[in-house]
Amino acid sequence: MSMESYNDLLAFIAVARERSFTRAAARLGVSQSALSHTIRALEARMGVRLLTRTTRSVSPTEAGERLMHNVAPRFEEIEAELTAVAELRDEAAGTIRITASEYAAETVLWPTFAKLLPRYPQIKVEITAEHRYTDIVAQRYDMGVRLGDEVARDMTAVRISPDVRFAIVGSSVYLAKRPAPTKPQDLADHECINLRLMSNGDLYAWELKKGKQKINVRVDGQLVFNRPRQILQAALEGFGLAYLPQEMAQAHIARGQLVPVLQEWCPAFPGYHLYYAKRLHVSRAMSVVIDALRHPATTP
Repeated sequence: MSMESYNDLLAFIAVARERSFTRAAARLGVSQSALSHTIRALEARMGVRLLTRTTRSVSPTEAGERLMHNVAPRFEEIEAELTAVAELRDEAAGTIRITASEYAAETVLWPTFAKLLPRYPQIKVEITAEHRYTDIVAQRYDMGVRLGDEVARDMTAVRISPDVRFAIVGSSVYLAKRPAPTKPQDLADHECINLRLMSNGDLYAWELKKGKQKINVRVDGQLVFNRPRQILQAALEGFGLAYLPQEMAQAHIARGQLVPVLQEWCPAFPGYHLYYAKRLHVSRAMSVVIDALRHPATTP
């Protein structure tokens, strides 16, 4: 492809996207008449009309739509690669916005960034801790962190933690007042501390699994929180049973403050994964973060 043809296609894509010669010309930094001449010359060489022009609007023809659909993504890939190569000469820099659950932010992200950021002073990180499923593209996040089975298939995912096991725990004081549950159905007879999901407003159903048996249990109790740390504190103070990451409760279990129940029903979930849009250009700063967070078992 000649440089002239390359530039002509860029001009066509700009007009097709803007649906206006005036706006496209301003974006490209050329005159409207020059842009119109470029498009007419491209149509003449191709022997097909690419744009339908009226006094009020410009829109792609069927041939124009096909050309834009197939060619525009390739130009985006070329631009992304050129940007990536240019970044090789520069220090990793820029702001990276990440959304993650509070627990993942505390136990996975922060320990890594506490060591990483002093080595890369030009990288800035913004972490939003929220217990909900976030559309990272719509909300303009660069990355998200969720358990592996929660990551959408149209995202690139990188494992950043081992599997996460959950536990049902209650304080020794609470369990001294009533028999410990021996099967999931017994949870109906207990005070359970609920988690409110911010994504849809529902209460989280406890996901239990024993062998091939799976059951999601809707529990009830006096307390509902939207943060696991609050649930942990309420459990420690004897307000009921809690469903939490086992690592979060482990120190309290070791001290005898919390007692695990229904252990054979408590599953391990695929570990936390860092995810981002597949078509997203991965900057040098993002590459540094991904490599730092990558779980050793998944290192290429």
